Order: sequence, then structure tokens, then C-alpha cells
Amino acid sequence: MKILLLPLLLLGTPVFAADPVIKSVTAQKSGSNWSFSVSLKHPDTGWDHYADGWEVLDADGKRLGYRQLMHPHVNEQPFTRSLSGVSIPPDTDKVFIRAHCLVDGWGKQLFEVDLKR
Repeated sequence: MKILLLPLLLLGTPVFAADPVIKSVTAQKSGSNWSFSVSLKHPDTGWDHYADGWEVLDADGKRLGYRQLMHPHVNEQPFTRSLSGVSIPPDTDKVFIRAHCLVDGWGKQLFEVDLKR
């Protein structure tokens, strides 16, 4: 009876998913706008649970750009996607990248990007 009890207890144990992890970011100025390439890692399981976007924020948390990810990357980890045409105010020296998971929402990591103009 004790042997059967452990599996039953485990069925009621919640599974905690990992936040998307931003591994690297490159930023390049092109004219008056910026392009960002973001590499992130997330334990995507398929269409029901995957990293579905990332955003560029200023120091006050204002969204400057958003890259929607349209499908899971189960067999491509980490993966890199880009966003161009991001308008950054001239007095902004750094921005932050934050990733989103379809199930768990916004990750806790804020990846700082120094724009040193």
C-alpha cells in the first residue's frame, strides 16, 4: 500500500516551469532606429507551452518594442530572433530585454543592454 501512495501524492504536486532565460543580446543602430537580436532559452514543450515573445523596455519600464514569437522552439535551444525599427529616445543610454512565456507570463530576468552611442 505504501508503494502506491507515493505516485498518488506526486500526481497532486504542482510542476514549476522555468522562466525564459535571455542568453545574449546584440543591439545595432541603423539610422535613427535600433535593431535587436535576442538569444533565449526556454523548456518549450510544444504549442501549449513555449516562449512566445520578448520586449525592449526603457529604464522606467515603458515598452519600446515587442517581438512576438509565433511557434515553439522545442528542438532549437537556445534560439535567436531579431526585431528592427525600434525607436529609442536620444537621451536613453540603456534598455532592458524581458522574455514572455505563453503559460507563465513575463520572466523575472531583465537583461540590461548598454547602448553607448
